[in-house]
Amino acid sequence: PVGISFFVFQGLSYVIDVYRNDVIAEKSLFRFALYIAFFPQLVAGPIIRSKDLLHQFDQPFRLEDDDFGHALYLILGGLLKKALFADYLAANLLDRVFEHPDQFSSLEVLAAVYGYALQIYGDFSGYTDIAIGVALLLGFKLPPNFNLPYRANGLQDFWRRWHISLSTWLRDYLYIPLG
Repeated sequence: PVGISFFVFQGLSYVIDVYRNDVIAEKSLFRFALYIAFFPQLVAGPIIRSKDLLHQFDQPFRLEDDDFGHALYLILGGLLKKALFADYLAANLLDRVFEHPDQFSSLEVLAAVYGYALQIYGDFSGYTDIAIGVALLLGFKLPPNFNLPYRANGLQDFWRRWHISLSTWLRDYLYIPLG
């Protein structure tokens, strides 16, 4: 099912945080279900921790002018990244090259490989920007999930900038506990 990984990541982090006494167990099944299935970020993230979202359900709705403008900027920017950049790149270059790589030169195949990296960024980052913008229009503030990863100084810096919520989730719930 679409978004199953985000259900799993958010559910696991909630259970682990309750077990560690980092958060108090939610008494309301409705609020818990709303946290797990919070629709704006369900398909592409970011992965939201319960401590960052559950308390926002209690706050009254308010949308300030700055938030409205920022939300529109994120949504429109995300649509541009996804629909105009990533989808256009895939349909007009990448799909043709990857379907029949033998019909293209080595340079064209190499360009397609780099283009694919840009397409993946446009897809993930675009979806995430749209999700954060929609959530902001609904009065919820979600953390950023990408920070210009292709401007990173190295692999470690790239990992910190790419899908931030996933890398911090893996660090906090897998790497540190196993280390």
